[in-house]
Amino acid sequence: MRSLLRKGISAIGLAAAIGGVSGCHSYHIDTTIENRTGAAVNLLEVDYPSASFGTDTIASGTDFHYRFQVQGNGAVKLQYTDASGRQIQITGPTVADRQEGRLEIVLLPGGRAEFHPQLTPHP
Repeated sequence: MRSLLRKGISAIGLAAAIGGVSGCHSYHIDTTIENRTGAAVNLLEVDYPSASFGTDTIASGTDFHYRFQVQGNGAVKLQYTDASGRQIQITGPTVADRQEGRLEIVLLPGGRAEFHPQLTPHP
């Protein structure tokens, strides 16, 4: 019985080691959107290759965090409704499959935004 238990534990250890060596890795981009517009923004949507995310409202002076995985290549596109009801659309940096890191988006007054990507190079 001990022999079977030992073999089972050895097999599990071997499987874990092979998984670690084989390069199983999940690539993610951690995103922070900072609202520095001076007013709440509504209906925020961020589109990226293969998907999108968003939130109903980001109050002035607060942040929204989201983590996503890119599948494909293309630009990050941002849209929201400002305090006056105007629809704002902004195109940001290009992201690519298997990139990872951080992307900071700072929403500014006047429908402007700054993008601060800290991403691995395109593979």
